[in-house]
Amino acid sequence: MASIKEIEENLVKYWEEKQIFEKSLQKDSPKGEYVFYDGPPFATGTPHYGHLVASAMKDVVPRYWTMKGYHVPRRWGWDCHGLPVENIVEKELGFKSKKDIEDFGIDKFNEACRSKVLTYVDEWEKVIKRLGRWVDMKNAYKTMDLSYMETIWWAFKELWDKGLIYEGYKSMHVCPRCETTLSQQEVSEGYKDIKDISITAKFELVDEPGTFVLAWTTTPWTLPGNVALAINSGFDYVKIKIKSKTGIFILAKSRLESLDVKYEIIKEFKGSELEGKKYKPLFPYYLEKEDIPHKENLYKIVHAGFVSLEDGTGVVHIAPAYGEEDMQLGLAQNLPMIQNVSLDGKFESEAVDFAGLSVKPMEDTKKTDRLIIEYLKNKDLLFSEQEFEHSYPHCWRCDTPLINYATSSLFVKVTGIKEKAMELAKNINWFPEHIKEGRFGKWLEGARDWSISRQRFWASAIPIWKCECDEVRVFGSIKELEEASSVKINDLHKHIVDKIMVPCKCGKQMKRVPDVLDCWFESGSMPYAQEHYPFENQEKFDNNFPAQFIAEGVDQTRAWFYYMHVIATALKEKHAFQNVIVNGIVLAKDGKKMSKHLNNYTDPMEIMNKYGSDALRFYLLSSPVMAAENLDFSDEGVKETSQKIVMLLHNILRFYEPHKLSEIPLKPISDVPLDIWIVSRLHLLGEEITKAMEKYDLPKATRPFIQFINEFSTWWLRLSRNRFKSENADKDMATATFAYTLLFLSKLLAPFVPFVADYLYQSIGGKKESVHLEDWPFQDNLMVDYDVLKKMEATQKAVEIGLALRATANMKIRQPLNKIALKDKEMVGLLYADLVKQELNIKNVELGAEDSLDLVISDELKMEGLVRELTRAINQARKDNNLTLSDTGVSTAYVTNSEVLEKVINIYGEEIKKSCLCGEIIKSPYILVEEKEIDINGEKIKIKLSK
Repeated sequence: MASIKEIEENLVKYWEEKQIFEKSLQKDSPKGEYVFYDGPPFATGTPHYGHLVASAMKDVVPRYWTMKGYHVPRRWGWDCHGLPVENIVEKELGFKSKKDIEDFGIDKFNEACRSKVLTYVDEWEKVIKRLGRWVDMKNAYKTMDLSYMETIWWAFKELWDKGLIYEGYKSMHVCPRCETTLSQQEVSEGYKDIKDISITAKFELVDEPGTFVLAWTTTPWTLPGNVALAINSGFDYVKIKIKSKTGIFILAKSRLESLDVKYEIIKEFKGSELEGKKYKPLFPYYLEKEDIPHKENLYKIVHAGFVSLEDGTGVVHIAPAYGEEDMQLGLAQNLPMIQNVSLDGKFESEAVDFAGLSVKPMEDTKKTDRLIIEYLKNKDLLFSEQEFEHSYPHCWRCDTPLINYATSSLFVKVTGIKEKAMELAKNINWFPEHIKEGRFGKWLEGARDWSISRQRFWASAIPIWKCECDEVRVFGSIKELEEASSVKINDLHKHIVDKIMVPCKCGKQMKRVPDVLDCWFESGSMPYAQEHYPFENQEKFDNNFPAQFIAEGVDQTRAWFYYMHVIATALKEKHAFQNVIVNGIVLAKDGKKMSKHLNNYTDPMEIMNKYGSDALRFYLLSSPVMAAENLDFSDEGVKETSQKIVMLLHNILRFYEPHKLSEIPLKPISDVPLDIWIVSRLHLLGEEITKAMEKYDLPKATRPFIQFINEFSTWWLRLSRNRFKSENADKDMATATFAYTLLFLSKLLAPFVPFVADYLYQSIGGKKESVHLEDWPFQDNLMVDYDVLKKMEATQKAVEIGLALRATANMKIRQPLNKIALKDKEMVGLLYADLVKQELNIKNVELGAEDSLDLVISDELKMEGLVRELTRAINQARKDNNLTLSDTGVSTAYVTNSEVLEKVINIYGEEIKKSCLCGEIIKSPYILVEEKEIDINGEKIKIKLSK
C-alpha cells in the first residue's frame, strides 16, 4: 500500500489533471448561487497554522454547500497595501524614519513595495494545495490592481456624497516611527503590559507662594505641554503640611490615604475655591511667547467632570495636545494648545531642555521620562515618583509605543450610521453565538468615527483634489479624473496620481491631498472591489449581496468583519454577510505564541507529509479553535487523529477490497440486526452532521465521525468477519451493507477529509470521477430502525459490563465461560443475546440479582479456550507472514508434547482449519526451522506456515 503522503499527493495531481474542482463548479446547481467572501492574506510571509485553520473552514463550508446543490465560486485574494509591506521594504533598505523614505524617493519606494508584495505566492499555493483546499488562485484579486483601486475610489465618493466623510481635528494614537495616525481597531490590536513611571508634580500657586497643588500623571513626557490643572469643584480638598517637606500642599481629601508620609491638615474646602487660580508652570518655555491663542487662560485651574478619586491626587494635569479628554476640556474652556512634540514623537526646539528627544524611545521607553523627572528634582518640583505596570498601546506592525496626539484626519462618520449598523447586525448568524452580542456587538456598540487617512505611501490614494481657493473635488472613477485632468491614467498609487493636476474654476491648479487610505478601507470594500463594482458585474453583484458565508479569526471581529459591516451599512444599508465562523488562535504546545525563533512548533508541511493533510484538517476542525477558543497545538494530537480516522478508514477499506462489489446497491437489503443497526447509525450520522453544518458548527459536524468510524470497525466489521468466510446469503447481505456504508460515508466525509473520502470512493467503485462531484447523501428516516438501535445499545451496554467483569477477574476473553448474570431487567429483555454471547465468549445470559460471571471452568470449556488460543496463534502467524484471505493453501505444523493440544487437534481440527483457512494441520515431533514459539495457557508450542 502507498503511504498516506503518496496517496494525497497523487490525488492532488489527479484532481488537477481531471479538473475536478472546475467540474464541481460546472455541475448542476439547482439551488443557485452561494456567495463566499475570502479575506485576503499578505503574501509577504509563509503561511502558518492560523492561515491553515482559516483555510480549513473556508474549504469545508463551500464543499458542503456545493454538494447541497449550490454554485459556490471560491476566489482567492491578496492584501497588497499598508504598513506590513512598507515595514519590510524599510527594513531591507535600512530606513529608520519616514524622512528616509522621502529622501530616497516615494516613487522608488512604492515600486520597491510593489516588487515585494507577492514574494511568497508560490509557497502559499504549494501549502494551500497540499492542504486539499480548493480555491481559484490563478484569478486572485489583488488590492493593488487598478480595477480594485477604482472601486475603492467609488466607495469613498459614495460615502463623501452621503455626508459620511469629514475632516476633523482630534486626539488620536499615532505611531511616531511610521508617522501616521491609527484607527481605533489598530490601536486595540497592539496593547502590551509594560513598566512605566508615574509621578506627582508640585505646581506652585501664583497668589500663594510656597503653596503647591499636587497633580499625578502616568505620562511625564506630556508635562512640558501642560496648560492647565483640572479639579472637580464638588470634591473636598485639603491643605496640608508635611514634616519632611517644605511648603503647603493641596490635594483631594479622600486621596490623603495614598500619601506615605505623616501630615497635618491645615484647611478643608470645596474644589470650587481652586477654580480660576493661576499657577507657575513647571517648564517656563511659553511665558514670554505672545502668539499663543487663548494665552490669558494659560496655567489656570479649571473644573472637569472626568476628574475622579480612584487614583492620583484628585488633580489632573491637562495637556490638550496629548489626550482626548484633555483636548475636549481645552475646547470647552478655551484653553491654549501647546503641541511641542512632532508627529515623529520628538520634542521640537521650543521644548529647550529636551529638543530632539524621542518621548518614547524604542530602546528604552522610560529614558525621556527619567530626564524630565531629573529636571523636576533639580527644580524641587517633584513630590514623588513610582514605577508601575500597565497595558500600553504599541504599533500593530512595527511594535513602537504609540503616543496620544492631536492632529487632523479624514473620518468616516460611523456614529451617524451606528444605530442602523446595530439593527442590521441582528440579522447575522455567528458561530460561536456569543460573539454576536459579545466581542462584535460590544465593539459595534462602542464604535467611534473611523480615522481613514494615513500619512504613508504604499496604499490607495485618497481621491480628493484641493485648490488654494479652498475648492474641493472628489473623484469616484478613473474616467472622471481623466476628463478633469486630460491625463490618461493606468495607476492610482500615490506616486502616480500626485503628479496629476486638475484645473480649478478660479484659474489655478488643484492638487491631490497627500494622505492615503487606511488599508482596512480597502479590505472592508472587498465585496465590491473584487468584482470591479459598479463598473462591471453590477447585476451579478446586486443579485448576490450579501454573502452567505465568511470566516476569519477572532481578531477580525474588530477589523475585517467590522469594517465590511460599516461600509455595507453606509453603501447599501445592508449587512455584508449572513453567516460567519470565528476561529481562535493556534498556540504552541506549551501555550506560548508559535515562534520560529523559539522553534516551538513543527512546520505545517512536515506535519502534513508525516500524518496526512486530512489528519491535520480533522484535528483542527474538531478542536476548540473552531469555536473562537485558543488551541495548544499538539503533533501527538494530529498523530492520534490520523490513527483514529485516516488509518482506520484505510484498514476498513483493506478488509473490503477482496469482497468488492461491481455494483453498489442503492439500498442494502438485510434482515441481520447488525446490518440494520449500522445503516441506521449511518443515516443518523448524516442527519447530525447536516444539522450542525446548517448552523455552521464545524466541531459538532466533525466529531461524530470518530465514534461512528470506531463502531463501524470495532463493532460491525469485527462481529461480521466470519460472515465473509462463508458463501451464503449472510455473506451477500454483509457485503452489500459494507459497500453501501462505505459509499455513503465517503460522501459525508468529503468536505472534511477530502483525500481519504475520495480514495474510499474511487477504491470501492464510485460511479463519478470523484466523490467531490457527488451530491450530499440523502438522510432517509425510513432507513432508521429505532427498535434495532435501542436493542443494540442494550447489547453494547451488556458487553461493556461483561468485559469489565472479565478484566476484574483477570479472565482472558478467549476462555469460554458458562454464563453471565445481569441485574438490569429492561436491558436483558432488549439485548441481542447471541451477540452478547459471541462478544463475551459466554454460553448463557441470565437475569440475576447482581452483575456477575460464572468463573468455574470445566474441562470442556478449557478445551474450547485452547481452540481459540490456537486459532488466534495461527492467524497471527499468517499475519506475520503477510498472508491474505486469498492464501488458502497453507499447512500448519506445530511441535508439542501436550496431550491436551493433541486432543484439541483431533476433536476441533476441521473447525480450526476453517477459521485459519488452512488446507491441513500437521503434527510434527521435530524442531522446525523459521518457526515461532508461542505460549498457550502455559503450553510452549512452535508454529510454522508453509504453502
